[in-house]
Amino acid sequence: MAVTDEAIEKIKGMIVSGALRPGDRLPKESELAAELGLSRNSLREAVRALSLIRILDVRQGDGTYVTSLDPQLLLEAMSFVVDFHRDDTVLEFLAVRRILEPAATAMAAGRIAAEELDVLQAQLDALGPDPSVEDLVACDLEFHRGIVAASGNSVLCSLLDGLSGPTTRARIWRGLTQKDAVARTLTEHRAILGALRDQDAEAARAWATVHIASVEQWLRASLRPASDA
Repeated sequence: MAVTDEAIEKIKGMIVSGALRPGDRLPKESELAAELGLSRNSLREAVRALSLIRILDVRQGDGTYVTSLDPQLLLEAMSFVVDFHRDDTVLEFLAVRRILEPAATAMAAGRIAAEELDVLQAQLDALGPDPSVEDLVACDLEFHRGIVAASGNSVLCSLLDGLSGPTTRARIWRGLTQKDAVARTLTEHRAILGALRDQDAEAARAWATVHIASVEQWLRASLRPASDA
């Protein structure tokens, strides 16, 4: 593994230095191995590892290329790792979301178009006053994804998209067990939407914080031992 790690670092160094740029084809395996002072086996293992995390793209019969290195592509690897979260880490995912998403919502307040707001409004209206928990959570994911996308920050968008998965089950469970969860979620969504229409970044930030914190507080209380309640 130490030899493979060295090979990974050398290829990484070529990309970081600009010797290899997004879209570039790597030299032939024998040539690159000689240039980097590596065995062909260690180079092959490094290429395999870097392709798994979307740094390299191995095209059968064509060669190996540096990918676009687009943040969304690179952060797919994070989404894969996040899928292995344990139930006891959901609160930590929610805490990170509470830090990042209000900031993204505030950023969107000055950028989101009226047409995008109308789409979000239509999604809320289509739910009606008493949606199923599953429909509400599905809408919730799309609602926040649309707002974060409007922030204009692709890295933030990809990070939050990857973080949303582990909290989905908690949101469904809350909707099924907390009496006013559905109505409260709808109210908070409308408040966020209103702040965005007013281009009030701080109000949008505050409502987004309230919205995420309410799920976090419910989950924390539900995980607390009965003796601590």
